[in-house]
Amino acid sequence: MRLAFLGSPAFAQATLEALLAAGHEIACVYAQPPRPAGRGQKPRPAPVQAFAERRGLPVRTPTSLRDPAEQAAFAALALDAAVVVAYGQILPRAILAAPRLGCLNVHASLLPRWRGAAPIQRAILAGDTESGVTIMLMDEGLDTGPMLLRQAVPLAPGETAQTLHDKLAALGAEAILPALQGLADGSLPALPQPEQGATYAAKLSRAEARLDWSRPAVELERQVRAFTPWPGALLEHEGQRLKVLAAELAGLDEVLGDPGLVLDDRLTVACGRGALRPKLLQRPGKAPLETDALLRGYAIPSGTRLP
Repeated sequence: MRLAFLGSPAFAQATLEALLAAGHEIACVYAQPPRPAGRGQKPRPAPVQAFAERRGLPVRTPTSLRDPAEQAAFAALALDAAVVVAYGQILPRAILAAPRLGCLNVHASLLPRWRGAAPIQRAILAGDTESGVTIMLMDEGLDTGPMLLRQAVPLAPGETAQTLHDKLAALGAEAILPALQGLADGSLPALPQPEQGATYAAKLSRAEARLDWSRPAVELERQVRAFTPWPGALLEHEGQRLKVLAAELAGLDEVLGDPGLVLDDRLTVACGRGALRPKLLQRPGKAPLETDALLRGYAIPSGTRLP
């Protein structure tokens, strides 16, 4: 099939690779414009743009697809379909209507649960037992289009946003191929999403990163996993913000002390219920360290009250 591919982050790259390996013709790749990054704040292309250029594919990085000239250029591609994976822009009606078979989206959740920007992290935060990918035909709503295919995976114990990201990127790359075939030959009907069970996965913000010790330890342990690798859950000590990159539960339902109280020399911290013990920490500008190694050079003694 003659396709356009619209995607930006590393999550999308696996799907583009699968389409190429299957022999589909990629008429053009669309990605978000390069953004300043690193210490020098030099413009850096999105991972999909960098990959596409290495493969010699035509690439466009418009700031908006609402420009009539961009819409005309897209229509002129004479596409069978477009595949969209974490592109980062809302597609206007003219773009959605241009390909012969429409625009297919690879979404990292079992729709209608977790429509929106951060389905991977929100699933972990909520304590979901499974996640997956949905291939849907896009409409003008936010992840509301009819579904062609859904594939589920269980959330493993200790699942982080990074490990689930990698699983779902691979699963989406596998699922797009039969979805395209089923759409083309009519063997996969597009089924409307039920409204029952619909939830919204709001974009993560740094403001959510701080650990609130008044909450149950089980929720904070999920927060640590959901916020790994970005933005990293944070604890504060004497004005310093330390990233908690891994943690374990040290008690569940019992009240072990005032929230935020350090209970021992292993940095076990009392929560609203139970306690949380960080296992991997990172001070600003430093490399991550296991907790015992960090405490040898940076004391947080038993009895300390963390804000």
